[in-house]
Amino acid sequence: MLDARRLRLLVELSRRGTLAAVADALSYSPSSVSQQLSVLEREVGVPLLVQVGRRVQLTPQAEVLVGHAQAVLDRLEEAEADVARSLTSVGGTVRIAVFQSAAHAVVPQALTLLAAEHPGLRVEVTEREPEAGLFDVAARDFDLVIAEQYPGRTRPLHPELDRVPLAADAIRLALPPHPSAGRRATPGRRAPGGGATDASRPGTAAAGAPPSAVSAALARAADRPWVLEPEGTASREWAEQLCRSAGFEPDVRFETADLMAHIRLIRSGNAVGLLPDLVWAGEEASVLLAPLPGDPQREVFSSARLASVHRPAVVAVRDALARAAAAPLVAG
Repeated sequence: MLDARRLRLLVELSRRGTLAAVADALSYSPSSVSQQLSVLEREVGVPLLVQVGRRVQLTPQAEVLVGHAQAVLDRLEEAEADVARSLTSVGGTVRIAVFQSAAHAVVPQALTLLAAEHPGLRVEVTEREPEAGLFDVAARDFDLVIAEQYPGRTRPLHPELDRVPLAADAIRLALPPHPSAGRRATPGRRAPGGGATDASRPGTAAAGAPPSAVSAALARAADRPWVLEPEGTASREWAEQLCRSAGFEPDVRFETADLMAHIRLIRSGNAVGLLPDLVWAGEEASVLLAPLPGDPQREVFSSARLASVHRPAVVAVRDALARAAAAPLVAG
């Protein structure tokens, strides 16, 4: 009978491409991975790997075995989930990959709910970029990922993962607070349908402003220094396209993935930028927020392996995340 642990090594190699990457992901040495795959070759009775330069490549027979191995690993995971469902309490460990603003806004409240309702459940949270997090869940490095995608841009689809909407997160133009305001400005509150109501304080653009006023607000930021996320990220590409559609190229002087740094640069008057409501975590915004053309929203969602979606621990974590995400994203 074939060994499931060795089958997983073959599946990992098909995903990650190199023995070194498999070893790093599973905390093995490359030589140990190579030895175990050699044993698997002897068990199967056909060559599974061929040397191509400095790398190895799967043979057609190995590709056939990978398909069966993935099904075996899924069935084992389903079996674990069924056993867990027979218990009267929710326990075990759930590993979550999460992007920064969700870690800031949604995860703490969800953890508080889980600690009160399922004290035997251990939740481990690691910050990961959404694309990497989706891959890592498919590869069984994590159980759940919280990811986001910007308007008109779809994250890679993994057939072994589901996708459950978590929140619609409005994106707004962020400007330094007006120097004469004497207090922090407050944006419009998020409406149940995902839009926003009119802002209640002077100096804050109303979400219901006419399109000409919205476009003018963006155009007035054309000559200001900008802070954006690094090149190659979905948010950066979307932001640049938005500015170009308004007729200008943003003067990006500050580049960082840390949205807390974005807030500080904007609040201090050194930059303007684009901020999602999720970054405020239900607290009062400390910068002026103006609506953007079309009132764009990014989609926040969670993904888990189809084989584990009915596992009680995963169900409990998703329920807590949904309740945490239902809270207002911006105080007003």
